[in-house]
Amino acid sequence: MRSPTCGSADMRLIKTLIVDDSAFVRKVIREIFASSPFIEVVGHAKNGEEALELVETLKPDVITCDLNMPEMDGVSFVKKQFARRPVPIIILTASPQDTGHVVEALEAGAVDFVQKPSALANDSLRLIREELIEKVKLADAATFRTGRPGQSLPEPVTVAAGPAKNVDIVVLGISTGGPQALRYLLPQFSKDFPVPLVIVLHMPMGYTAPFAEKLGEISALEVKEAAEGCVVKPRQALLAPAGRHLSFKRDSTGQVKIRLSLRPSDTAHKPAVDVMFQSAAETYGRRVLGVVMTGMGNDGLQGAVWIKAQGGMILTESEESCIIYGMPRSVVEAGLSDREVKLSSMAMEINNRL
Repeated sequence: MRSPTCGSADMRLIKTLIVDDSAFVRKVIREIFASSPFIEVVGHAKNGEEALELVETLKPDVITCDLNMPEMDGVSFVKKQFARRPVPIIILTASPQDTGHVVEALEAGAVDFVQKPSALANDSLRLIREELIEKVKLADAATFRTGRPGQSLPEPVTVAAGPAKNVDIVVLGISTGGPQALRYLLPQFSKDFPVPLVIVLHMPMGYTAPFAEKLGEISALEVKEAAEGCVVKPRQALLAPAGRHLSFKRDSTGQVKIRLSLRPSDTAHKPAVDVMFQSAAETYGRRVLGVVMTGMGNDGLQGAVWIKAQGGMILTESEESCIIYGMPRSVVEAGLSDREVKLSSMAMEINNRL
């Protein structure tokens, strides 16, 4: 995967296209990128229509794109660009009311998004400088080996699963590229999926509930955001809410319920895959199937250690289909993966492991 080499004499600059209908915002973002030795701004556009033309001529490595623009908005641009050629796109949004549209853009292929300050002044916009530069660098590492969502993957087909013999729960950790991957994966599980499926997706607060709702619209499973005290049960997929760690607790009747915690932790993410995996291993013992999919970093590595120590199993998404082969790589390199699986085969492999 591509990555800038700091300090190298032949360091490759990340060619970036800025798309925003505000000339002021385009100017400030250009200045932000000019302060980075890794980024070269190759052009700018005031709407999606202009951007589509510029992508063909400028061949940017990464695109930053405003969500709300005249003529062609950010969601439409992502859809049309991915229909032509996948390019890593970071969505910029200023309104908390845009949650649904941001989720739609992520589902369509955008790799990430940045919340712009509500007050669009120079100083306010510059507050996102480090976040925006870091996300451009991470987006540049993204790969689209699977093409646009659905392009080179077979159509998702619902796969029936028999009674679970080896597994009582499937816990899944995922990050960058997750919305697209989950939209492909979840519809393949039948309504009779015999064990609970609990998911940690790295996503900011306010976005997990609407995303769970959208997943529920296309899945035979009941999909919802996890809530404190809800019972963990088969035929259901629970998405951990952003901003809280998710764990499990078995009550006196034997039922397992969700526990959500705001406690401080040394994890980079909240919720953390590591926290969920460890709790699953402590609660279910060897009857846990952990799945680590596309994402940057190594969240899930320590949790995989806990699952394997209890005798559980770990599947990792293969590099071939990952948008970011970071989280799965860390588990594979530690020797903890029972099998690497392409996204197109993941539902079948999960069913087989039950």
